[in-house]
Amino acid sequence: MVVSGQFDAADDWIVEHVQKNDIVVTEDIPLAARCLKKGARVLDHRGRIFTENSIGNLLATRDLMTYLRDIGVNTSGPKAFEKKDRSRFLQSLDTIIQSIRKGK
Repeated sequence: MVVSGQFDAADDWIVEHVQKNDIVVTEDIPLAARCLKKGARVLDHRGRIFTENSIGNLLATRDLMTYLRDIGVNTSGPKAFEKKDRSRFLQSLDTIIQSIRKGK
């Protein structure tokens, strides 16, 4: 899908079309929060599952890190993707799929 060049246009499209129990894979914390509100299941590429209980702290941490970078603090970037991340992703994806199948 190609969307307009507006800021967050792709995120807006995703949120507009996501439905309950759809699975969204994203590293974008605000997008994850928006998808969770629509009833989607959300995880990142390393297998971290986002939930209504965890998303508030993740948003706050993201905002803090953005602020620190904006004022010039050198923050470390993400760790390199490793084999264990792939395994964790596959396990988390399977957990989500089984949960949906069981109606949980």
